[in-house]
Amino acid sequence: MLEIYVDADACPVKAEVEKVATRHSLIVHSVSNGGIRPRPHPLIHSVIVAEGADAADNWIAEHIQSGDIAITSDILLAGRCLEKDARALRPNGDPFTPDNIGIAKGMRELQRHLREASGNQTYNAGFTQKDRSRFLGALENEVQALKRLHSRQGHER
Repeated sequence: MLEIYVDADACPVKAEVEKVATRHSLIVHSVSNGGIRPRPHPLIHSVIVAEGADAADNWIAEHIQSGDIAITSDILLAGRCLEKDARALRPNGDPFTPDNIGIAKGMRELQRHLREASGNQTYNAGFTQKDRSRFLGALENEVQALKRLHSRQGHER
C-alpha cells in the first residue's frame, strides 16, 4: 500500500496531507529535525531525525519505495525519490517528474551561482491559498492514479 513521506520542517501543507491520508487511510511519515509537534493521529507517524542539514532527506530517501509519494520543496530529495520510482510533489502542487527534474536541478545550481556571484539573496514567492488548493487537488490526483495503477497490476498477476 502506498505511503506518503513529508519533508516536514518547512512544509506548509501538513493539514492537506492529513486530510487526503485520512480519506484514503494512508500512512504518513512526517519527518523533521524535532521542531514539529507530533500529531495525535493514528495514520501520522512523526519521525524525528538527528540534527543535520540532510538528515530528514536521507531518512526519506532510505525509506521511500516505488509507488509512494514524497512532499518536498527540496529538488535533490525529489530526484532521489524519483530514482526509486516514487512520486514527488512540491507543496504548491507542482509535480517533480523524470522529465523536469534535470531542469529543476540546473535552475537550482544557476540560482546558487547567481547568489554567490552577486552576494544577493533570491526570494521565493509567498505561499497562497491558491497554492494550497492546487496542492490538495494534485495530491488527491496522485493518490487516485497510484491506486488505479496498483489495482491494474494486481489484476495482471
